[in-house]
Amino acid sequence: MVFTRRRRGTGRAPDVRSADALLTRVARAEAGRTGGVLLCSAAAAGASLAVPAVMGSALDLLLARAPDAGRTLAAAIALITAEVVLTSCAALLAGTVGARSTARLRRGAVARLASASPSEVARFSPGDLATRLSANATEAGTAPAAAAQIAAAALAPTGALVALVLIDPWTALAFTAGLPLLALLLRSFARSSGDTVGRYLQVQSGIAARLTDALSGARAIAAAGTLDAERSRVLRPLDALGAEGRRMWAVHGSAMARSGVLMPLLITAVLAVGGLGLAAGRLSVGDLLAVSRYAALAAGLGAVAEPLGALVRGRTAARRVDALMGVPELPYGRSALPAQGPGALELRGVEVRRGTDRALRGVDLHVPGGRTAAVVGRSGAGKSTLAEVAGRLTDPDGGTVLLDGVPLADVAEEELRREVGYAFERPWLTGATVAEAIAAGAETASERDVRAAARAAGADDFVRMLPQGYATPLEEAPLSGGELQRLGLARAFAHAGRLLILDDATSSLDTATERKVDRALARQVRPGTRLVIAHRLSSAARADMVVWLDGGRVRAVGSHEELWHDPEYRAVFGEGGHADPAEDSTPGRTGTSDAPGAAAHRDGAL
Repeated sequence: MVFTRRRRGTGRAPDVRSADALLTRVARAEAGRTGGVLLCSAAAAGASLAVPAVMGSALDLLLARAPDAGRTLAAAIALITAEVVLTSCAALLAGTVGARSTARLRRGAVARLASASPSEVARFSPGDLATRLSANATEAGTAPAAAAQIAAAALAPTGALVALVLIDPWTALAFTAGLPLLALLLRSFARSSGDTVGRYLQVQSGIAARLTDALSGARAIAAAGTLDAERSRVLRPLDALGAEGRRMWAVHGSAMARSGVLMPLLITAVLAVGGLGLAAGRLSVGDLLAVSRYAALAAGLGAVAEPLGALVRGRTAARRVDALMGVPELPYGRSALPAQGPGALELRGVEVRRGTDRALRGVDLHVPGGRTAAVVGRSGAGKSTLAEVAGRLTDPDGGTVLLDGVPLADVAEEELRREVGYAFERPWLTGATVAEAIAAGAETASERDVRAAARAAGADDFVRMLPQGYATPLEEAPLSGGELQRLGLARAFAHAGRLLILDDATSSLDTATERKVDRALARQVRPGTRLVIAHRLSSAARADMVVWLDGGRVRAVGSHEELWHDPEYRAVFGEGGHADPAEDSTPGRTGTSDAPGAAAHRDGAL
């Protein structure tokens, strides 16, 4: 199912309307089953309405020793059985609708997140996302069935009230005297419950976000000996969560207690009026039995509070899920790239804003096709942001990015993802096996290409040593940081197009392995343009050109030898510009960074 969206407004009211529209679309998608919930619940209500009248008639016939008493009693038993069966069917269908609606919401939210740029998704923390996609989606998924149950739940009390009018208007009048109080009670419950549930879900999401952060840094926490402090940080909002939880159940309990007092009082009043009618000869014994049963059914209007509470919680949770649906998608064009294009990359006046900051400021850059460009700069200079816009993981807020003369925003999605590849510092692998993880991409790579890419990335040796080689289940493959990076590189190599972007993708490799990967990239992987986010001096030294970023701007573009004469450029790699001999093993280098001539040795790769 595809969820289409209008432009989101601001403020509480637009959020509520948008979330309600989302639930309406989900309910329509499950219209058949939701209708089944309504029909079964309505039929069960009809059976429950018929039972008192039939039971009262049977009682009068039994007292009169009429011959039809047995058949009437059998009819009452059949109606009771039908009510039980129909109620069970309604519960089963409601559970099915809830599960399917939850799955639909999750698929829609995940699809929207997957089609958005990483910078937009980053507005939500991993823990917050997990909460919205799990607990909040589950709560929201119950809303369509709850709405149907509310509509059906109102039928029996309404019908019972009508039956009281038909049997004895005085009993009906006694009951309706308390309905205004009941209406006020339900209104107050819906309003208060919505506020408390919203605050509870917000605190719950905050705890999940803190826990996710702690789990991702578990090794650092253990190494620093800060487990107690971290535990306190994660659990600190528990007091607030407990307070909101108690407040939420206090609202629910208060509503139940008030209705628990009000409803028996109304039933007692109805029975008192009915008893007077029996004494006056206005009612028979069977009529009094029917009146008592209908009074109990009419009092069931208070039972609407339970599905009403589920609907309130579902609508509140739907607003949190709807926020994910509001993440803007990254639109694609329909243009094709020139056939056999060399992969020339050009940025014209590119601006990228991150909140109030500008990550990139008027960047103009041209990387000729087939060349390797190393992007260097201090932390926060905008290197990874440049990598994002260069392959259109995100759109710039200003300016244009072109590949072989075609604006990336105009290129069709399938072709863009086929011709632009990425490898990251922390690759995320998907697939049942190691082979599938490497093969996964815009087009599934063949077994031959998978193995060739693994060899080029230096991964083939350790993969073949796994228990089942390339067929080893991914979750059973113990991978170090360097091995994980090599599998990420293998996946990128297996799908290499005219532009390959390596965002610090060799940071966990030792120098010797990095050099082997460099040579393989130059000789065994499809030729094309390489954009390398470089932190190592050796990567910059082996590149055809270096793009020096400083504060979001291109400070200089040139060869490593040319830029090396600038002491501030040397300072990017370390104080005073001295290279770490253990990090840079380029042949001919003396171990100090004062010998720019040694950088002349290149592999034509990184």
